[in-house]
Amino acid sequence: MASQKLFVTGAAGFIGSAFAGQRIAAGDRVLVYDALTYAGHRENLAWIEGENLRIVVGDICDGENVLKLLREFQPDAIVNFAAESHVDNSIAAPGAFITTNILGTYAMLEAARLYWNALPPEGKQNFRYVQVSTDEVYGSLGDSGYFTEASQYQPNSPYSASKAAGDHLAHAWFHTYGLPTIVTNCTNNYGPRQFPEKLIPVVITKALAGEKLPVYGTGTNVRDWIHVEDHCHGVWLAASKGNPGETYCFGGRAERDNLTVVKCLCAILDELRPRADGKPYEQQIAFVQDRAGHDFRYAMDDKKSEKVLGFTRRYTFEEGLKATVQWYLDNGAWAKAVTKKS
Repeated sequence: MASQKLFVTGAAGFIGSAFAGQRIAAGDRVLVYDALTYAGHRENLAWIEGENLRIVVGDICDGENVLKLLREFQPDAIVNFAAESHVDNSIAAPGAFITTNILGTYAMLEAARLYWNALPPEGKQNFRYVQVSTDEVYGSLGDSGYFTEASQYQPNSPYSASKAAGDHLAHAWFHTYGLPTIVTNCTNNYGPRQFPEKLIPVVITKALAGEKLPVYGTGTNVRDWIHVEDHCHGVWLAASKGNPGETYCFGGRAERDNLTVVKCLCAILDELRPRADGKPYEQQIAFVQDRAGHDFRYAMDDKKSEKVLGFTRRYTFEEGLKATVQWYLDNGAWAKAVTKKS
């Protein structure tokens, strides 16, 4: 495929920066549009080489500015990663999630529609708008079963409800206006440059600092884990091969309960960075009060993406997790820089 021009929102964050890096390495041009909130940092893009990266600081709620940039940059696709994404924050202060994930998505879709309407016929046919979402929109699973693209939406937190609204808006703009939107839903991501508020970077940073390692409830809640590079590869497949109006799910085939993940991280740290006193990091585990409305289990059946898009995973969970721990051990300056600004 010829080089593409991509307008990528939220690409100074964890997942978006990985996607931008992949696409620039493939020869594409990327305009990063990011508000640089507490979880978005220029440091997340510093590793990307080449002159095909442009960074514009801006809010996705500012549809007028988005449309101006779209007309100037003339992208072949928009990929919307921009979102408030931490469940705990959505419980404590849901307003920001409603603003960014719903009103911001609306503003992006409207700007995209106005831009797309003015494209020549071939440009209109080839253009794609990808709304990147989460498995949490589907609610909670019991001990068995999997989410699929046909699963009923049943969000249980302000975060997942706001993301579900964004998904519905993207589908509506396809069915009502013909805008070629695609929605992707993915399981829990992990990997380099994840802001230290999510489980894996929290455990790594707190373990190294000698602090307690908080585990909600009894640690039995189950998540499916996918390496961020595998997820981003899937998003690109959806953008380049997916059909407008469709949804594509991506999973890691790596279900683990939270306590198992924490213990695995402790074992890796015992190997790579032993404590000075020789004691295992597992001794730092501390069970804390469970999160309000904590979904029990998420798991994704992504056979549609495998069959239709040719999606595959490069990383096993064990390999990816060890590489992730090593990255954090090697990049202490990054962690200090991004947390100092927050």
